[in-house]
Amino acid sequence: MSVLDRLEIPLHTNGSENDIRALVTKRKISGGTVSEAGKNARDVLLGLMKTCIKLDISFFRYLGGRLGIHAQPPIPPLPDLVRQAAQA
Repeated sequence: MSVLDRLEIPLHTNGSENDIRALVTKRKISGGTVSEAGKNARDVLLGLMKTCIKLDISFFRYLGGRLGIHAQPPIPPLPDLVRQAAQA
């Protein structure tokens, strides 16, 4: 397969590198996590945050909607939003 056959694939890794930059900066500042559970929690929340940013959704509004904190219209589950974005 030639790169020219798949024009939607970028010829650089800037997107991937930007996705992990926040994680590396946080790790350098805080010195990392103490436990494996802390590492997993950080990774999950960072992944959610980056996905919300890419879908143009407020991360805190999404969390509030999942936890039932905000009295705003509900936000659909993230997998549904990712599928909708992929189809557009």
